[in-house]
Amino acid sequence: MDYKKTNAPLTTITRDMMELCADTGNVYETVSIIGKRANQISQEIKNDLSKKLSEFASYSDNLEEVFENREQIEISRFYEKLPKPTLIATQEYAEGRIFYRNPAKEKEKLQ
Repeated sequence: MDYKKTNAPLTTITRDMMELCADTGNVYETVSIIGKRANQISQEIKNDLSKKLSEFASYSDNLEEVFENREQIEISRFYEKLPKPTLIATQEYAEGRIFYRNPAKEKEKLQ
């Protein structure tokens, strides 16, 4: 997913929990779904950032050759300005873009 083009807010906003949990009927289940998705997003962003910063890695042990790399700083700043993973996950959930299932509820329906 392209997190650079997400329409999630950059700051925390107040949300109506009853509206958010209308699908599941359970606030805790909704929070669990959003939390698990936020962890996935966090890992994807971390891996992406690590790949980009590894291009600038210096493998020499010489401490005298420490220098600032402008491109590396700009990449880091860009990722710092992205919305937090929890905000992205909450926005995805509110828009209905998260697929989830509860095996326990599916088992109850079959019986």
